[in-house]
Amino acid sequence: MGWFFLTLLCAFSLASSDALVKRALQRGHNEYLVAWLRLLWSLPVILVFYLLLPSPVPTPEFYRAALLALPLELAALVLYVKALKLSPLSLTVPFLSLTPVFLLAVPTLLLGERLTLSGGIGVALIAGGGYCLHLRSLRAGFWAPLKAIRHEPGSLCMIVVALIYSFTSTLGKQAISAASPILFAAFYFPLLAVLMTPLTFWRAKDAFNVQNLRGAVAATFAPGMWFALMLISHMFAVNMVNVAYMISVKRFSLVIGVLYGHLLFGEKGLAERLFGTLLMVAGVALILIGGG
Repeated sequence: MGWFFLTLLCAFSLASSDALVKRALQRGHNEYLVAWLRLLWSLPVILVFYLLLPSPVPTPEFYRAALLALPLELAALVLYVKALKLSPLSLTVPFLSLTPVFLLAVPTLLLGERLTLSGGIGVALIAGGGYCLHLRSLRAGFWAPLKAIRHEPGSLCMIVVALIYSFTSTLGKQAISAASPILFAAFYFPLLAVLMTPLTFWRAKDAFNVQNLRGAVAATFAPGMWFALMLISHMFAVNMVNVAYMISVKRFSLVIGVLYGHLLFGEKGLAERLFGTLLMVAGVALILIGGG
């Protein structure tokens, strides 16, 4: 059961990093600067593990998959932090559960593949969970919860992130299969930081004064450490068990994120948002385990 506890640690680390990023954003720090600094703080931890653990010689397929994924990952990183800034945690992080839906829907729609029973039920649960996140607006009519999602900018950003992740997760899996998880992390995330650097200097140029920069560096240290712990625990856990089981358990980060939203930021509607999130997590589990 080592993989299970490692994956729970991974879920808790991801939710904790997101909550602390949101706190940094609420203090007025620029979202591009926060995303960049969180990534930079995580790099020394990743590189230490890379130096300590053996890794194979990468193949051309590794470089092709990783380099194709990087620009998409950059777009997802920016939209992810924007989502945390624009909307409550409990109305943003649950929509990450849409990634397996997109992974299931693309081959179904484009290649004519048949949807399995568990996949179909999983999609229905995720759709129902997304509806329940805005259940209190039902008083305005049956379609009001869906309209509420449309008017929540952070939710819309996270839906796009989930779509992007459906591509980057596939490319990342190809890269890891052609090398190793630790080699992938040591190659991928430093390059992502390099790509993020000019964008940060452009979009956050007003934030690069001594006082603000000192505050941002301090505010992103803890999120960066939690982010690094998430990456390391993910890499170890995914090598110990079927990836579908691991990802299903990791999605409990969505539940933890909703709880953080209520406890740390006073977000309302805990019952409906927790219920909706649990439905979405159950849907993810059915899709991944049914397909794995």
